[in-house]
Amino acid sequence: MTDSTSVWVTSSDMAWLSLLILLGLALPAGADQPPAEVSTFLATTFQEAPEARDIWLTGDLRTRARDILRHDYPQVRVQYWRSGSRTAWVLDEIGKERPITVGVVIDHDRVEKVSVLVYRESRGWEVKSPAFTAQFSGARLADGTQLDRDIDGISGATLSVRALQKLTRLALLLHQQTITEGKP
Repeated sequence: MTDSTSVWVTSSDMAWLSLLILLGLALPAGADQPPAEVSTFLATTFQEAPEARDIWLTGDLRTRARDILRHDYPQVRVQYWRSGSRTAWVLDEIGKERPITVGVVIDHDRVEKVSVLVYRESRGWEVKSPAFTAQFSGARLADGTQLDRDIDGISGATLSVRALQKLTRLALLLHQQTITEGKP
């Protein structure tokens, strides 16, 4: 004996389904607007925020980024903002289990500021503290991909500390690339 089940879809059901699909397609359209945390970060970084630019992680740059992160960056195109020799980067890296969104400002190949914009982990939130992020001020790359100084860790936040170190190193690398390519 075969048991078959019929599913009836009414025109009202189809109308609701169509509406949900259209709404779902419309949602990414707002993705061009940066989240409030990014807007605040840019407003405190630049008197007048420059237009966003893109750098593509391809070839040697992709390999060097992978060497820093120990994995591929999840995006091939990375957005940044530049005014003169100063660049701002908003990058994500997994702490223990969740992404940490960090803003890094570089000026003349040195870190000016590191800010944790969004912290999603349940532990290790101490990396958001200005006392911790101030350690990065003035840091630059030494030996191609390492910071020129040690960053003190935080007990219980080892992976979050490493994530911030990696993102700072990546921002410095990307900054150098934009400057040496002579992009205005």
